[in-house]
Amino acid sequence: MKIYNTLTKKKEEFRPLDGNKVTIYACGPTVYDYFHVGNARVFITFDVVRRYFQYRGYDVKFVQNFTDIDDKMIKRANEEGITVKELGDRFIEEYFKDADALNVKRADIHPRATDHIDDIIEFIKVLIDKGYAYVVDGDVYFAARKFPSYGKLSGQNLEELEAGARVEPGEKKKDPIDFALWKAKKPGEPSWPSPWGEGRPGWHIECSVMAIKHLGETIDIHGGGPDLIFPHHENEIAQSEAATGKPFARFFMHVGYLNINNEKMSKSLGNFFTVREILKEYDAEVLRFLMVSSHYRSPINFSKELMDQSKNALERLYTALYAMDHLEKVTPVRPLNKEEEEYLKTQLENKDKFIENMDDDFNTAGAIAALFDMVREFNVHLNENSSREAVTKTKDLVLELGGVLGFFSKFQPVLLDEEIERKIKEREEARKAKNYALADKIRDELKAMGIILEDTPAGVRWRRA
Repeated sequence: MKIYNTLTKKKEEFRPLDGNKVTIYACGPTVYDYFHVGNARVFITFDVVRRYFQYRGYDVKFVQNFTDIDDKMIKRANEEGITVKELGDRFIEEYFKDADALNVKRADIHPRATDHIDDIIEFIKVLIDKGYAYVVDGDVYFAARKFPSYGKLSGQNLEELEAGARVEPGEKKKDPIDFALWKAKKPGEPSWPSPWGEGRPGWHIECSVMAIKHLGETIDIHGGGPDLIFPHHENEIAQSEAATGKPFARFFMHVGYLNINNEKMSKSLGNFFTVREILKEYDAEVLRFLMVSSHYRSPINFSKELMDQSKNALERLYTALYAMDHLEKVTPVRPLNKEEEEYLKTQLENKDKFIENMDDDFNTAGAIAALFDMVREFNVHLNENSSREAVTKTKDLVLELGGVLGFFSKFQPVLLDEEIERKIKEREEARKAKNYALADKIRDELKAMGIILEDTPAGVRWRRA
């Protein structure tokens, strides 16, 4: 398996640091609002990365943090007259609603910055003791020039970094390229006691601390959006390696930019879309399909036209799956003939193509192409006279590989007429017993399977949607 490493600017062979165990830390959201479609691309990408490692038999430990103390959070909480914690609690809950809809599996650990204040303080003490950090009037800064390889991730030298650096009002750092580890308390801000006075952690330090605490001093993969390369991940490397003397992350993965109708997404341009807004018009799996249909490092130009194309493509896959499901119920049970054996051999070759593409830096576009090749082979070669074994193996293969990409979560096997009648009878019995919750549940289950119930004076009628 090869992965493009932002640190070395090339694809490299991936082997975990510790045998079969893979450790991944992906930067999560700052929880002051609903997350937008650009965030969604990052979350879906690392969900696919994690799923694929697990599919290949690796033992994955996946951590995605919540930044729950930040300037934006403080500003919004003050505007709403609530605490920063209340704001964070609300939008963490909203994050899970949208991420669950997108079929993004929950991380093994979702640490919150504010739950690690003591760890952060201890980490900063180490940096001060080693001479990498200094205190000015309650603020603590990292002295970037004391870390010899500062700039190695972003590929910038110290002169370039200094030219682009700026000192924010109120900052007292000695060098423009230094960055804050701890910020002294200001009016209207939450704070915690520390050896340097009341204050709160800087942004960069929290991820270093949480990654090391939950995954160890050297992790296999660290990643996020392209905007995090500098300064966030650059600063994480510097402070982590200064503290431990070990490589912080062996591979850095960064997802490509997402534009809206050929323009950078921006609230000022009026082209800023949250996932919550998109899901009012489209099914969440359509958005997921769009995000996975391009290589994760390639830019995506998000548009309604692209969403409609993704919807149609996903429907073709579902149509084929339901056709397979139907054939599975009506085809004869008999041994495979020679043509069917050759057919299944071709389908296994398509599976190999899927794996080959995913092994090549998670090329999901190529993997999806292999899925469509499977569907085309099925449409050409199988019918109601085919062996049931050929149909079943095809269906299982499509579900297996689609599941690696997080597809087909809504697939429900088609019910035979007698099964539908049985469920309707169960619903009628539930209504007679005044168990309306169960009756509604059965109706919803049937609706999800494409069966529409109509209550008439003559009784219940049903039809396929």
